[in-house]
Amino acid sequence: MKHLLFLMLLMSFAFAKAQTPRSFTIEEAVSFALDSNYTAINARRDIAKAIKKKWETTATGLPQVNAVLDYNYQIRQPTQLIPAEFSGGEAGTFIPVVFGTQQNATATATLTQLIFDGSYLVGLQAAKTFLEFSENANEKTQLEVRKGVINAYGAVLLAEENVSILDRNIATLQENVRETRIIFENGFAEEEDVEQLQITLLSLENQRANSQRMVTIARQMFNVAIGLDIEEPIVLVESLESLAIPAVGLLNNSVNLDQNVDYKISNNLTEQRELELKLEKSKALPTLGAFINLGTFAGRNEFNFFDSDRKWFASSITGFSLNIPIFSSGMRNARTAQAEIALQQAQTDRKQTAQEIYLAYASAKSDHELAIDNYTTAQKNLRLAERIENKNQTKFKEGISSSFDLRQAQTQLYQVQQELLQSMYQMITTKASLETILNVPNYRKDQSPSK
Repeated sequence: MKHLLFLMLLMSFAFAKAQTPRSFTIEEAVSFALDSNYTAINARRDIAKAIKKKWETTATGLPQVNAVLDYNYQIRQPTQLIPAEFSGGEAGTFIPVVFGTQQNATATATLTQLIFDGSYLVGLQAAKTFLEFSENANEKTQLEVRKGVINAYGAVLLAEENVSILDRNIATLQENVRETRIIFENGFAEEEDVEQLQITLLSLENQRANSQRMVTIARQMFNVAIGLDIEEPIVLVESLESLAIPAVGLLNNSVNLDQNVDYKISNNLTEQRELELKLEKSKALPTLGAFINLGTFAGRNEFNFFDSDRKWFASSITGFSLNIPIFSSGMRNARTAQAEIALQQAQTDRKQTAQEIYLAYASAKSDHELAIDNYTTAQKNLRLAERIENKNQTKFKEGISSSFDLRQAQTQLYQVQQELLQSMYQMITTKASLETILNVPNYRKDQSPSK
């Protein structure tokens, strides 16, 4: 009985532990996403593929060994006719003769070695460039994942804070309705006063129901962003206020193109076009390769190739192959010219990318400055709207103002509350955009293609 009780307690503890929701700070969420986000996982796999591709290219210039084993059985051997006079027969007549054996086996091994090929040398450089491109693409993915997680984290906090504010507003309004109904029943207020407040209350209750649905959707989007099942429960330990902190230091930064991932990718593409030009030029160079072949042959009329007392006849050959391009009717020149034009296009695209990065920083900086201004203004407006609403509450209870005036003040307060929430979320998203452009979290220093 004691053992059964202990087992039940152990199972209960394990079940309770399994049901404990994961909790995340913003940095924990980002770290988790960089490891588990679906896009991030595939980006690391792209690096792993690029590493294998680099080795594949390298291996083409290393010794290659191939073995071939041939066996054939002649169901009906071919017959040849030879002049009969070879064996003392009558001139002008022929004797049918069967040559060879009915069963034949050949085993050969060939070693080849590339000695010189200009395209191979270019291929090695291209493989290295492709690996760098994959690493830069992974870095861009990590930055985008980070920005997406921050935005998703903020969206959950925004939705939850909106529900909390609506709950407080509904509670206050329900009390207003209750008090006003009592006053109306005692003959000191009009029925319209109650109805005006009820209109506002019903509107808030609808908003609250929709906001609760938005919390569920925001949480599911956050789970997808970090790589969790959408139904898995989570706890976010940060507050909206703690994330809505201005990034004043980033506003005074300057863009370092060499650190910007989009510019690094543009450089990779330009290098790729340069290598393509080199490749076309290298096709005018000769190629040289060498080989050595070792083989053995056996012919039998019966299948006894594995008998140790029967002979196999060895053979070997070695040599080299030199291919010298001479004339292509202008085809190579045309391809080289196309590669030169493609390189010029890539260089122009790189210049455009640089200008777009500067513009993106200026735009993100302006957006963040606007978010700071909106946040500051919304805070001031909220204090004013709360004072106005409190004054109208007092006036309404004293019978000085109408329910319409109170409803107007309440509606204004609710609008300002929403503006404050939106300005806080805007602060979070614009800061994340600035950090992404400036590559403040340089993930290139910590890359792992293991997953």
